[in-house]
Amino acid sequence: MPGEHFVVPPHWEWYILAYFFFAGLAGGAFVIGTMLRLWGNPADKAASRLAFIISFPLLLLCPILLTLDLGQPLRFWHMLVDVKTGTPAFKAYSPISLGSWGLTIFGLFSFVMFLAAVDEGGYLRWRGLAGAGRILTSAVGKAFMLIGAIFGFFVAAYTGVLLAVSNQPVWSDTWTLGGLFLASGLSGAAATVLLLSRGRRDAAVSDGKLMEADRYFIILELILIALFLITLGGVVSKVLGGGWIILWLVVLIGTLVPLVAEWRPAMRRQVPPVVMPVLVLVGVLALRAVIIFSAQA
Repeated sequence: MPGEHFVVPPHWEWYILAYFFFAGLAGGAFVIGTMLRLWGNPADKAASRLAFIISFPLLLLCPILLTLDLGQPLRFWHMLVDVKTGTPAFKAYSPISLGSWGLTIFGLFSFVMFLAAVDEGGYLRWRGLAGAGRILTSAVGKAFMLIGAIFGFFVAAYTGVLLAVSNQPVWSDTWTLGGLFLASGLSGAAATVLLLSRGRRDAAVSDGKLMEADRYFIILELILIALFLITLGGVVSKVLGGGWIILWLVVLIGTLVPLVAEWRPAMRRQVPPVVMPVLVLVGVLALRAVIIFSAQA
């Protein structure tokens, strides 16, 4: 029934699109860094460091974009602190409150691992940072990574869940958005690490593992895209009609072309190595754009 949905869409602009994009990459990069560090071999340490180093700057963009979208950026802290009592304002029933705290807590994990990776790689000689890299090899550090990776999963999936719990047509008509945004974020994060490892011999050692992981992420993403369209039922025309089909073609190019290239090494050798990761990232952005904006049209 029409009454089941909001009368007026939220009219989100590019700030929110960029936030959804960078949040997926930041959470996914932390997860990939953890996987390489805990289940890879010693040669994967460089790629793991790179993943941790890019996670925090990408995450740092998220609160900036969110506060800009608020209209009154200086009031962002009201989401974390009760202005009347000065106590933490955590509301388990509120998706916005959960997201704000999840982003904040993950930020702490991401920042610590960023410092540890910078120190281990010798990128910054600062006395106050000396020894931070030992976190990456200690038992406590490994537990820290695992807990941080849980929050990384949360941040990467949360944007999709936030849409699903709304009352907006399309977003509230499917259960797939959390998993879809998570798979897409992991794929984009693997592509980002691959892209930044070009020209770095130490990190490029892990390219094969990253491409294999991305293959599985893309397959999962394609399955969830199919389920997304199927579960929309009668409102599927809202995301496929008009010019939105062009964005879907971009999504398919960003998923199917890299996937086929993984199975056909000869094809992969015919194009510059940066092309496939860039296609994946463009596809990740296009997926979020078509889901966010088509529902508001």
